[in-house]
Amino acid sequence: MKVPIEGLQRKLNGYLRHRKVTDLPGVTAVARIDRRTKGLTKRLRSGEVAIIDHVDVDRVSAEALVACGVAGVVNVAAGISGRYPNLGPQIIVDAGVPFVDNATAELFERIKDGDLVRVHEGVIYLDDEAVGKGDVQTVESIEAAMIEARAGLTVQIEAFAANTMEYIKRERDLLIDGVGVPDIRTVMEGRHVLIVVRGYHYKEDIAALRPYIREYRPIMIGVDGGADALMEAGYMPDIIVGDFDSVSTKVLLSGAELVVHAYRDGRAPGLERVQQLGRTAVLFPAIGTSEDIAMLLADDKGADLIVAVGTHATLVEFLDKGRSGMASTFLTRLRVGSKLVDAKGVSRLYRSRISTPSLLLLVATTLITMGVAIIVSPVGKIWLDSVRDVWNGFIFWLVGLFS
Repeated sequence: MKVPIEGLQRKLNGYLRHRKVTDLPGVTAVARIDRRTKGLTKRLRSGEVAIIDHVDVDRVSAEALVACGVAGVVNVAAGISGRYPNLGPQIIVDAGVPFVDNATAELFERIKDGDLVRVHEGVIYLDDEAVGKGDVQTVESIEAAMIEARAGLTVQIEAFAANTMEYIKRERDLLIDGVGVPDIRTVMEGRHVLIVVRGYHYKEDIAALRPYIREYRPIMIGVDGGADALMEAGYMPDIIVGDFDSVSTKVLLSGAELVVHAYRDGRAPGLERVQQLGRTAVLFPAIGTSEDIAMLLADDKGADLIVAVGTHATLVEFLDKGRSGMASTFLTRLRVGSKLVDAKGVSRLYRSRISTPSLLLLVATTLITMGVAIIVSPVGKIWLDSVRDVWNGFIFWLVGLFS
Protein backbone atom coordinates (compact mmCIF):
# COMPACT_ATOMS: atom_id res chain seq x y z
CA MET A 1 0.00 0.00 0.00
CA LYS A 2 1.41 3.38 -1.01
CA VAL A 3 1.79 6.03 1.65
CA PRO A 4 0.97 9.60 0.44
CA ILE A 5 4.03 11.83 0.10
CA GLU A 6 2.26 14.51 2.12
CA GLY A 7 1.86 12.09 5.02
CA LEU A 8 5.53 11.13 5.00
CA GLN A 9 6.55 14.76 4.82
CA ARG A 10 4.30 15.65 7.75
CA LYS A 11 5.79 12.85 9.88
CA LEU A 12 9.33 13.90 8.94
CA ASN A 13 8.64 17.54 9.76
CA GLY A 14 7.12 16.49 13.07
CA TYR A 15 10.19 14.41 13.92
CA LEU A 16 12.54 17.28 13.09
CA ARG A 17 10.47 19.73 15.10
CA HIS A 18 10.49 17.32 18.05
CA ARG A 19 14.28 17.04 17.92
CA LYS A 20 14.52 20.82 17.74
CA VAL A 21 12.25 21.75 20.65
CA THR A 22 13.01 19.03 23.16
CA ASP A 23 15.80 21.12 24.66
CA LEU A 24 13.55 24.16 25.12
CA PRO A 25 11.89 24.86 28.48
CA GLY A 26 8.32 23.86 29.23
CA VAL A 27 6.28 20.84 28.20
CA THR A 28 6.74 19.61 24.63
CA ALA A 29 4.32 16.94 23.47
CA VAL A 30 1.75 15.89 20.91
CA ALA A 31 -1.50 17.82 21.26
CA ARG A 32 -4.91 16.17 21.47
CA ILE A 33 -7.70 18.67 20.96
CA ASP A 34 -11.43 18.32 21.50
CA ARG A 35 -14.19 20.54 22.85
CA ARG A 36 -15.70 17.54 24.64
CA THR A 37 -13.40 16.35 27.41
CA LYS A 38 -15.21 13.03 27.63
CA GLY A 39 -14.49 12.35 23.96
CA LEU A 40 -10.88 13.47 24.28
CA THR A 41 -9.99 11.09 27.10
CA LYS A 42 -10.91 8.12 24.89
CA ARG A 43 -7.92 8.80 22.60
CA LEU A 44 -5.59 10.70 24.89
CA ARG A 45 -2.29 8.90 25.51
CA SER A 46 0.26 9.23 28.28
CA GLY A 47 2.63 12.14 27.79
CA GLU A 48 0.34 14.16 25.50
CA VAL A 49 -1.09 17.66 26.00
CA ALA A 50 -4.87 17.99 26.21
CA ILE A 51 -6.47 21.11 24.73
CA ILE A 52 -10.09 21.42 25.90
CA ASP A 53 -12.99 23.87 26.05
CA HIS A 54 -14.52 23.09 29.43
CA VAL A 55 -16.18 25.63 31.71
CA ASP A 56 -15.94 24.54 35.36
CA VAL A 57 -13.85 21.40 34.91
CA ASP A 58 -15.60 18.75 36.96
CA ARG A 59 -14.08 16.10 39.15
CA VAL A 60 -14.81 13.13 36.86
CA SER A 61 -13.23 14.81 33.83
CA ALA A 62 -10.16 15.85 35.82
CA GLU A 63 -9.66 12.35 37.20
CA ALA A 64 -9.99 10.91 33.69
CA LEU A 65 -7.35 13.32 32.33
CA VAL A 66 -4.94 12.48 35.14
CA ALA A 67 -5.56 8.74 34.71
CA CYS A 68 -4.58 9.06 31.04
CA GLY A 69 -1.16 10.37 32.10
CA VAL A 70 -1.65 13.78 30.48
CA ALA A 71 1.49 15.92 30.34
CA GLY A 72 -0.37 19.22 30.40
CA VAL A 73 -3.88 20.67 30.15
CA VAL A 74 -4.77 23.81 28.19
CA ASN A 75 -8.33 25.06 28.65
CA VAL A 76 -9.73 27.82 26.45
CA ALA A 77 -12.58 28.33 28.93
CA ALA A 78 -12.65 29.19 32.62
CA GLY A 79 -11.77 26.12 34.67
CA ILE A 80 -13.42 27.79 37.69
CA SER A 81 -16.06 30.27 36.58
CA GLY A 82 -17.12 31.12 40.12
CA ARG A 83 -20.59 29.53 39.89
CA TYR A 84 -19.72 26.91 42.49
CA PRO A 85 -16.57 25.32 44.00
CA ASN A 86 -15.82 22.66 41.37
CA LEU A 87 -12.99 20.28 42.18
CA GLY A 88 -11.51 19.52 38.74
CA PRO A 89 -8.71 22.11 38.48
CA GLN A 90 -7.46 21.30 41.98
CA ILE A 91 -7.22 17.59 41.09
CA ILE A 92 -5.19 18.38 37.97
CA VAL A 93 -2.75 20.69 39.76
CA ASP A 94 -2.39 18.38 42.78
CA ALA A 95 -1.34 15.63 40.35
CA GLY A 96 1.58 17.82 39.23
CA VAL A 97 0.10 18.45 35.77
CA PRO A 98 0.64 21.97 34.30
CA PHE A 99 -2.75 23.62 33.85
CA VAL A 100 -3.25 26.69 31.64
CA ASP A 101 -6.68 28.29 31.94
CA ASN A 102 -8.62 30.93 29.95
CA ALA A 103 -6.36 30.33 26.95
CA THR A 104 -6.77 31.96 23.55
CA ALA A 105 -9.90 30.58 21.88
CA GLU A 106 -8.22 30.59 18.44
CA LEU A 107 -6.15 27.59 19.53
CA PHE A 108 -8.92 25.40 18.13
CA GLU A 109 -8.31 27.00 14.71
CA ARG A 110 -4.51 27.12 14.79
CA ILE A 111 -3.72 23.69 16.25
CA LYS A 112 -4.69 20.37 14.70
CA ASP A 113 -5.01 17.07 16.51
CA GLY A 114 -1.57 15.44 16.56
CA ASP A 115 0.49 18.63 16.19
CA LEU A 116 3.61 18.97 18.30
CA VAL A 117 3.23 21.88 20.71
CA ARG A 118 5.20 23.42 23.54
CA VAL A 119 3.61 24.94 26.64
CA HIS A 120 5.76 27.26 28.75
CA GLU A 121 4.69 29.86 31.32
CA GLY A 122 1.17 29.99 29.93
CA VAL A 123 2.23 30.44 26.30
CA ILE A 124 1.44 27.78 23.70
CA TYR A 125 3.94 27.43 20.85
CA LEU A 126 3.53 25.73 17.47
CA ASP A 127 6.62 25.57 15.21
CA ASP A 128 8.37 28.12 17.46
CA GLU A 129 5.44 30.52 16.99
CA ALA A 130 3.35 31.64 19.95
CA VAL A 131 -0.22 30.81 18.91
CA GLY A 132 -1.96 31.32 22.21
CA LYS A 133 -1.66 32.34 25.83
CA GLY A 134 -3.50 31.66 29.05
CA ASP A 135 -3.30 31.86 32.83
CA VAL A 136 -1.08 29.36 34.60
CA GLN A 137 -3.03 27.92 37.52
CA THR A 138 -1.28 27.11 40.77
CA VAL A 139 -2.38 25.72 44.11
CA GLU A 140 -2.62 29.29 45.44
CA SER A 141 -4.61 30.68 42.49
CA ILE A 142 -7.07 27.77 42.58
CA GLU A 143 -7.55 28.15 46.33
CA ALA A 144 -8.37 31.84 45.89
CA ALA A 145 -10.83 31.06 43.07
CA MET A 146 -12.50 28.39 45.19
CA ILE A 147 -13.06 30.86 48.03
CA GLU A 148 -14.84 33.21 45.63
CA ALA A 149 -16.85 30.31 44.18
CA ARG A 150 -18.08 29.27 47.62
CA ALA A 151 -19.38 32.79 48.15
CA GLY A 152 -21.57 32.45 45.05
CA LEU A 153 -22.93 29.03 45.94
CA THR A 154 -26.18 30.50 47.32
CA VAL A 155 -27.18 31.73 43.86
CA GLN A 156 -26.61 28.28 42.40
CA ILE A 157 -28.70 26.64 45.12
CA GLU A 158 -31.57 29.01 44.33
CA ALA A 159 -31.28 28.21 40.61
CA PHE A 160 -31.15 24.51 41.41
CA ALA A 161 -34.35 24.80 43.46
CA ALA A 162 -36.07 26.62 40.58
CA ASN A 163 -35.02 23.90 38.13
CA THR A 164 -36.34 21.29 40.55
CA MET A 165 -39.79 22.90 40.66
CA GLU A 166 -39.85 23.15 36.87
CA TYR A 167 -38.99 19.48 36.55
CA ILE A 168 -41.79 18.51 38.95
CA LYS A 169 -44.30 20.38 36.79
CA ARG A 170 -43.11 18.76 33.55
CA GLU A 171 -42.54 15.19 34.75
CA ARG A 172 -44.97 14.71 37.64
CA ASP A 173 -46.79 11.85 35.88
CA LEU A 174 -43.54 9.94 35.41
CA LEU A 175 -42.24 10.61 38.92
CA ILE A 176 -45.47 9.99 40.81
CA ASP A 177 -47.33 7.38 38.75
CA GLY A 178 -44.62 5.90 36.53
CA VAL A 179 -46.46 6.94 33.35
CA GLY A 180 -44.20 6.51 30.32
CA VAL A 181 -41.91 3.76 31.66
CA PRO A 182 -41.53 1.26 28.77
CA ASP A 183 -41.96 -2.50 28.96
CA ILE A 184 -38.75 -4.56 28.88
CA ARG A 185 -38.02 -8.26 28.65
CA THR A 186 -35.58 -8.38 31.59
CA VAL A 187 -37.37 -9.49 34.76
CA MET A 188 -36.46 -7.42 37.83
CA GLU A 189 -39.34 -8.32 40.13
CA GLY A 190 -37.94 -9.23 43.56
CA ARG A 191 -34.31 -8.93 42.39
CA HIS A 192 -31.44 -6.64 43.34
CA VAL A 193 -30.36 -4.21 40.60
CA LEU A 194 -26.86 -2.75 40.23
CA ILE A 195 -26.72 0.53 38.26
CA VAL A 196 -23.25 1.58 37.11
CA VAL A 197 -22.39 5.08 35.92
CA ARG A 198 -18.85 5.99 34.92
CA GLY A 199 -18.63 8.57 37.68
CA TYR A 200 -16.88 9.08 40.99
CA HIS A 201 -14.60 6.18 41.99
CA TYR A 202 -16.61 3.66 39.98
CA LYS A 203 -13.67 1.25 39.61
CA GLU A 204 -13.01 1.09 43.35
CA ASP A 205 -16.72 0.67 44.10
CA ILE A 206 -17.16 -2.22 41.65
CA ALA A 207 -14.09 -3.94 43.11
CA ALA A 208 -15.46 -3.53 46.65
CA LEU A 209 -18.81 -5.01 45.58
CA ARG A 210 -17.41 -8.27 44.20
CA PRO A 211 -18.50 -10.39 47.24
CA TYR A 212 -21.98 -8.84 47.09
CA ILE A 213 -22.26 -9.44 43.33
CA ARG A 214 -21.05 -13.03 43.70
CA GLU A 215 -23.70 -13.83 46.32
CA TYR A 216 -26.75 -11.87 45.16
CA ARG A 217 -26.16 -11.89 41.36
CA PRO A 218 -28.01 -8.60 40.77
CA ILE A 219 -29.43 -7.44 37.45
CA MET A 220 -26.69 -5.21 36.01
CA ILE A 221 -27.58 -1.94 34.26
CA GLY A 222 -24.82 0.06 32.57
CA VAL A 223 -25.55 3.73 31.93
CA ASP A 224 -23.69 4.58 28.70
CA GLY A 225 -19.97 4.18 29.53
CA GLY A 226 -20.96 2.36 32.71
CA ALA A 227 -21.64 -0.68 30.53
CA ASP A 228 -17.99 -0.65 29.43
CA ALA A 229 -16.98 -0.29 33.09
CA LEU A 230 -18.90 -3.46 33.91
CA MET A 231 -17.28 -5.39 31.07
CA GLU A 232 -13.82 -4.14 32.06
CA ALA A 233 -14.48 -5.51 35.55
CA GLY A 234 -15.40 -8.90 34.09
CA TYR A 235 -19.20 -8.61 34.21
CA MET A 236 -21.74 -8.67 31.39
CA PRO A 237 -24.43 -5.97 31.55
CA ASP A 238 -28.03 -7.16 31.34
CA ILE A 239 -29.35 -3.76 30.24
CA ILE A 240 -27.66 -0.69 28.72
CA VAL A 241 -29.40 2.67 29.18
CA GLY A 242 -28.49 6.01 27.61
CA ASP A 243 -28.00 7.91 24.38
CA PHE A 244 -24.99 5.66 23.62
CA ASP A 245 -22.53 8.48 22.92
CA SER A 246 -19.85 7.03 25.20
CA VAL A 247 -20.39 3.26 25.04
CA SER A 248 -18.28 1.02 22.81
CA THR A 249 -19.64 -0.93 19.87
CA LYS A 250 -18.36 -4.16 21.42
CA VAL A 251 -20.60 -3.69 24.45
CA LEU A 252 -23.61 -2.69 22.35
CA LEU A 253 -23.24 -5.98 20.47
CA SER A 254 -22.86 -8.02 23.67
CA GLY A 255 -26.52 -9.07 23.69
CA ALA A 256 -27.64 -6.79 26.52
CA GLU A 257 -31.11 -5.28 26.30
CA LEU A 258 -30.91 -1.70 25.02
CA VAL A 259 -32.99 1.21 26.35
CA VAL A 260 -32.49 4.45 24.42
CA HIS A 261 -32.92 7.69 26.31
CA ALA A 262 -35.26 9.80 24.18
CA TYR A 263 -36.37 13.37 24.70
CA ARG A 264 -39.91 14.67 25.00
CA ASP A 265 -39.70 16.33 21.57
CA GLY A 266 -39.21 12.92 19.96
CA ARG A 267 -35.43 13.05 19.45
CA ALA A 268 -33.53 9.86 20.27
CA PRO A 269 -29.82 10.48 19.51
CA GLY A 270 -28.76 6.92 20.24
CA LEU A 271 -31.40 5.16 18.14
CA GLU A 272 -29.63 5.65 14.80
CA ARG A 273 -26.45 4.01 16.07
CA VAL A 274 -28.43 1.06 17.42
CA GLN A 275 -30.18 0.58 14.08
CA GLN A 276 -26.88 0.78 12.18
CA LEU A 277 -25.60 -2.09 14.33
CA GLY A 278 -28.68 -4.16 13.52
CA ARG A 279 -29.92 -4.14 17.12
CA THR A 280 -33.37 -3.33 18.44
CA ALA A 281 -34.02 -1.01 21.36
CA VAL A 282 -36.75 0.28 23.65
CA LEU A 283 -37.34 4.04 23.83
CA PHE A 284 -37.71 5.80 27.19
CA PRO A 285 -38.81 9.45 26.72
CA ALA A 286 -37.78 11.66 29.66
CA ILE A 287 -36.19 15.06 30.19
CA GLY A 288 -33.92 13.92 33.01
CA THR A 289 -30.53 12.22 32.80
CA SER A 290 -29.82 8.65 31.71
CA GLU A 291 -28.99 7.61 35.27
CA ASP A 292 -32.42 8.92 36.32
CA ILE A 293 -34.30 6.74 33.87
CA ALA A 294 -32.21 3.72 34.86
CA MET A 295 -33.33 4.18 38.48
CA LEU A 296 -36.95 4.82 37.53
CA LEU A 297 -36.93 1.74 35.29
CA ALA A 298 -35.61 -0.50 38.08
CA ASP A 299 -38.09 0.92 40.58
CA ASP A 300 -41.07 0.58 38.26
CA LYS A 301 -40.21 -3.04 37.37
CA GLY A 302 -40.25 -4.15 41.00
CA ALA A 303 -36.60 -4.27 42.05
CA ASP A 304 -36.20 -5.00 45.77
CA LEU A 305 -32.96 -3.03 46.08
CA ILE A 306 -31.12 -0.60 43.78
CA VAL A 307 -27.37 -0.28 44.30
CA ALA A 308 -25.82 2.75 42.60
CA VAL A 309 -22.19 2.96 41.47
CA GLY A 310 -20.67 6.26 40.28
CA THR A 311 -23.93 8.20 40.45
CA HIS A 312 -24.43 11.71 41.82
CA ALA A 313 -25.60 11.94 45.40
CA THR A 314 -24.69 15.36 46.87
CA LEU A 315 -25.54 18.93 45.91
CA VAL A 316 -21.95 19.70 44.90
CA GLU A 317 -21.93 16.61 42.69
CA PHE A 318 -25.18 17.73 41.05
CA LEU A 319 -23.68 21.15 40.33
CA ASP A 320 -20.41 19.55 39.27
CA LYS A 321 -22.27 17.77 36.50
CA GLY A 322 -22.69 21.18 34.92
CA ARG A 323 -26.28 20.90 33.72
CA SER A 324 -29.58 22.18 35.07
CA GLY A 325 -31.15 18.79 34.38
CA MET A 326 -29.41 17.37 37.43
CA ALA A 327 -32.40 18.61 39.43
CA SER A 328 -34.13 15.55 38.02
CA THR A 329 -31.58 13.28 39.70
CA PHE A 330 -32.33 14.89 43.06
CA LEU A 331 -36.05 14.19 42.63
CA THR A 332 -35.45 10.71 41.25
CA ARG A 333 -33.49 9.82 44.37
CA LEU A 334 -36.43 11.01 46.46
CA ARG A 335 -38.77 8.89 44.34
CA VAL A 336 -36.81 5.62 44.74
CA GLY A 337 -35.22 6.49 48.07
CA SER A 338 -36.65 3.53 49.98
CA LYS A 339 -34.86 1.12 47.64
CA LEU A 340 -31.74 3.07 46.73
CA VAL A 341 -28.37 2.57 48.42
CA ASP A 342 -24.96 3.86 47.36
CA ALA A 343 -22.27 1.32 46.53
CA LYS A 344 -20.02 2.62 49.31
CA GLY A 345 -22.74 1.90 51.85
CA VAL A 346 -23.14 -1.65 50.59
CA SER A 347 -19.39 -2.34 50.64
CA ARG A 348 -19.13 -1.05 54.22
CA LEU A 349 -22.19 -2.80 55.62
CA TYR A 350 -22.26 -5.99 53.59
CA ARG A 351 -20.64 -9.12 54.93
CA SER A 352 -20.78 -12.51 53.28
CA ARG A 353 -23.38 -14.72 54.92
CA ILE A 354 -20.74 -17.39 55.59
CA SER A 355 -17.30 -16.01 56.42
CA THR A 356 -14.13 -18.02 55.82
CA PRO A 357 -13.36 -18.57 59.54
CA SER A 358 -16.94 -19.72 60.12
CA LEU A 359 -16.70 -22.14 57.21
CA LEU A 360 -13.42 -23.63 58.53
CA LEU A 361 -14.91 -23.97 62.01
CA LEU A 362 -17.94 -25.75 60.54
CA VAL A 363 -15.72 -28.23 58.64
CA ALA A 364 -13.57 -28.91 61.74
CA THR A 365 -16.65 -29.47 63.91
CA THR A 366 -18.11 -31.88 61.36
CA LEU A 367 -14.89 -33.90 61.19
CA ILE A 368 -14.64 -34.13 65.00
CA THR A 369 -18.30 -35.21 65.27
CA MET A 370 -17.80 -37.92 62.67
CA GLY A 371 -14.65 -39.13 64.45
CA VAL A 372 -16.41 -39.39 67.83
CA ALA A 373 -19.37 -41.20 66.25
CA ILE A 374 -17.08 -43.75 64.63
CA ILE A 375 -15.14 -44.42 67.85
CA VAL A 376 -18.12 -44.91 70.21
CA SER A 377 -20.55 -46.79 67.94
CA PRO A 378 -20.41 -50.61 67.45
CA VAL A 379 -20.49 -50.20 63.68
CA GLY A 380 -17.69 -47.70 63.94
CA LYS A 381 -15.56 -50.13 65.93
CA ILE A 382 -16.08 -52.84 63.32
CA TRP A 383 -15.14 -50.37 60.58
CA LEU A 384 -12.01 -49.29 62.49
CA ASP A 385 -10.99 -52.95 62.93
CA SER A 386 -11.36 -53.47 59.18
CA VAL A 387 -9.28 -50.39 58.46
CA ARG A 388 -6.64 -51.59 60.95
CA ASP A 389 -6.48 -55.02 59.24
CA VAL A 390 -6.10 -53.43 55.81
CA TRP A 391 -3.35 -51.16 57.11
CA ASN A 392 -1.47 -54.01 58.76
CA GLY A 393 -1.73 -56.06 55.56
CA PHE A 394 -0.30 -53.17 53.58
CA ILE A 395 2.64 -52.79 56.00
CA PHE A 396 3.31 -56.60 55.88
CA TRP A 397 3.32 -56.49 52.07
CA LEU A 398 5.62 -53.46 52.02
CA VAL A 399 8.12 -55.06 54.44
CA GLY A 400 8.10 -58.25 52.36
CA LEU A 401 9.32 -56.37 49.31
CA PHE A 402 12.60 -55.51 51.04
CA SER A 403 13.20 -58.74 53.01
